[in-house]
Amino acid sequence: MSRVKVLVIGGGAREHALALALSRDPAVAGIVCAPGNAGTPAVAENRPVNPLDPQAVAQLAVDVAADLVVVGPEAPLVAGVADACRERGIPTFGPSAAAAKLEGSKSFAKDVMVAAGVPTATAGSFTTEAAAIAGLKAARPPYVVKFDGLAAGKGVTVTADLELATAAVREAFGGAFGGGPSDTCVVLEEYLDGPEVSLFAITDGTTVVPLTPAQDFKRIGDGDVGPNTGGMGAYSPLPWAPDDFVAALQRTVLEPTVAEMARRGIPFSGLLFAGLAITADGPKVIEFNARFGDPETQVVLARLATPLAGLLMAAATGTLAAHPPLQWREDAAVTVVVAAHNYPGTPRTGDVISGLDEAAAVNGVDVLHAGTSFDADGNVVSAGGRVLSVTATGKDLAAARDAAYEAVDRIKLNGSTFRTDIALRAVNLDISIPTRPEEHR
Repeated sequence: MSRVKVLVIGGGAREHALALALSRDPAVAGIVCAPGNAGTPAVAENRPVNPLDPQAVAQLAVDVAADLVVVGPEAPLVAGVADACRERGIPTFGPSAAAAKLEGSKSFAKDVMVAAGVPTATAGSFTTEAAAIAGLKAARPPYVVKFDGLAAGKGVTVTADLELATAAVREAFGGAFGGGPSDTCVVLEEYLDGPEVSLFAITDGTTVVPLTPAQDFKRIGDGDVGPNTGGMGAYSPLPWAPDDFVAALQRTVLEPTVAEMARRGIPFSGLLFAGLAITADGPKVIEFNARFGDPETQVVLARLATPLAGLLMAAATGTLAAHPPLQWREDAAVTVVVAAHNYPGTPRTGDVISGLDEAAAVNGVDVLHAGTSFDADGNVVSAGGRVLSVTATGKDLAAARDAAYEAVDRIKLNGSTFRTDIALRAVNLDISIPTRPEEHR
């Protein structure tokens, strides 16, 4: 592949991780991040753009002479950014708006899973508040309440408390995630017990190439307490996962889903993200996402030895079958998210962040920016809920975890919070896959 210029759309830690990985690829001649953040100028040129305006993004791709567009977040994909770029003849990594509905609508995704024979939780969709509350009363706890559309990782409530589940339904129909009662849908699902896993796969709509699995941490507090967030940390690899784990999921989840989307005339090209629960009955899909996950991307790309640009270009141009097998580093990776005061509520912004250079000086550490910007004096300040993803590699999970937390301790952000138990149970070999009672006999 000749040298290419890449336009990365988005401004979070996922996009910083993508830009950083691309910057280390000899085939990349230049990178533009739009809009980027306070960390991306170290590896890319930041350009302003409204990521939700497909034509503005496509015009920017033309203006910067991009050879490849990589769309990071889900909302631009659902808005049709990938479609607009492809219409200009630019290879684009990311699904069409029609295919991104796999993430944009949980009821649509469930329908695809059922048709494809993908193992998943039983579920029902409800388009009125009264019907959803009646569905809750007929269900058994724990209750799983999901807003049907995009909600930045916060539209899911899992609780054994019927009152809290009912409040989640009312919140959704009350417009907390957009829309009104007449155009809101809530999905109630069976609770899936067992450790959760994130598995990414690169696909061009036909060929499916899985990446290494990761585990992330959704709750705000240590021990998985408190409300859901966009993710407070992640690690890879998973020492407790079976040896055939990825190969089995490629056969039972990834390939059937891609085939079903193609059968419907909605080919899915880009990053298919399966969020899974490893139950006593085997892995079951909790949800699909249509893009790289954040913070899992940070640890997955930290372990990927294969140059990233050629892989993404192969998916964007329908030539993935000819791409060489992926190569992975033996090192483990851990990322810890530093969040702003009051996250995941209304986070405080504008606080100066110090100690970034000191944190990055820890061996094996990359400090990836998420919600950051510059103030009038040129200081790096907080500009969102999740502010930084401190990512470290090491010879094993324990070493990577130690390095990540050493770096976190060097960062100063007034009122910030982070979890102290990222990857701890995996290091302590305290994670197991549930088994049925008869398996113990």
